[in-house]
Amino acid sequence: MNILLQNLRITLPVFFHVIAMAFSILMLPRPGYSINIDEAISLAERNLPSYKAAKLEVQSTENLYKASLSPYLPSLDTSTSQEYHDTTPEDFDLNTYDVTLSYLLFDGGRRKANRNIAELNLDITRQEQDKNLLDLEFNVKSSFYTAIARKEILEQRKIQLEDARKDHEVAQGRYKFGVAKLSDVLQASVRLEQARFKLVQAEGELAIGLANLNSLLGRDLNMVYDLDGRLSFEMAAPHLDLLSQAALKRPEIKQAEDLLKISKQNKSLEISAFFPDITANTSYSRADADRAIDDRSVGIKATWNIFELGKFYRTKSAQLEIHVSEENINETIRQLLLDVKRAYEDFLTASKNISVAQEQLAQAEQNYSQAFGEYKVGKGDILSLVQAESFLSTAREQLTTSKLNHILAKSLLERIAGIDKLESFQY
Repeated sequence: MNILLQNLRITLPVFFHVIAMAFSILMLPRPGYSINIDEAISLAERNLPSYKAAKLEVQSTENLYKASLSPYLPSLDTSTSQEYHDTTPEDFDLNTYDVTLSYLLFDGGRRKANRNIAELNLDITRQEQDKNLLDLEFNVKSSFYTAIARKEILEQRKIQLEDARKDHEVAQGRYKFGVAKLSDVLQASVRLEQARFKLVQAEGELAIGLANLNSLLGRDLNMVYDLDGRLSFEMAAPHLDLLSQAALKRPEIKQAEDLLKISKQNKSLEISAFFPDITANTSYSRADADRAIDDRSVGIKATWNIFELGKFYRTKSAQLEIHVSEENINETIRQLLLDVKRAYEDFLTASKNISVAQEQLAQAEQNYSQAFGEYKVGKGDILSLVQAESFLSTAREQLTTSKLNHILAKSLLERIAGIDKLESFQY
């Protein structure tokens, strides 16, 4: 019994200590969670208002397409009226009821053309949604990788600040020993303050970059993410002809082709005006006054416009609109192929710039190391050291900017070609 009590005295404090530690950990502020580019795009698809509006527009157009089936079905109408007549020699009440069932037998192809147009408009709306998705993916990629680049630049400017502080300390030390002038300290001090200024600027730019990304993802603008991604990637440049072929399948091309088909259907609508409308009707009417009168009828009605000047010119105009749509397709193809060529050349240029920036950084690091060593032993001057450090910080940022331009050029090429990822593109 004594042993049990002794164990409890030892165990209970340990238990409560563990509980207290666990509670303290839970109460700590949670850091932002990690997110990769695919998850970011998925979030944007769920939350971005413009993309949700595009999906709702598709649903709206689907209902209009279903409504275009109406002329193929019978139409049923009912009407009723109650009237009071003050006549001589006596007044009376008149109640009438009417039920009419009608069906369009022939209209010269108008209802078929309208249904085809409704179907083409639905396809155009779907293509608009696809185009909206391509823009969404590009915007998310652009914001995502820009935020990563700004985070890297922030880290580089912290290094820049440490280098500037190191130069300043060396200048101060040499001045105290009387082997350097006061101007050396002042030059290093100016550079140190510039480094502090750029660090603050980088922090603000990173905050803006994260806010842009959060806005696209539908999250709080102040939310902080651990961005799971990198700017560097390696892949062979895809063949331009294959990218051009892929671009010709973009939504804009399909929309232009649908507009050509709509122009042809509009011509069919105008031609239908040269034919009669034939409708079958059956109705039942009942009138109640002093006595009830029933009337039942079945008939066929034909309406044919023999002459109306406008329909001739409207038909001619519809034919010209067909040619307009054909030229619009050619213009869309021309512009897309040009955009692919431009994006392809930008991609190649960005790829080459990375190796140049890497070589420039290596030389800047060597130059700064040499200048720092020479100044430290009294063989160099402060201007050379400050300039070498400035060149080094610029080279670091230029390499990051080159990587960012490379991956943004890749993202733009993916958007213009209408493909998800160049890595998975078969070529």
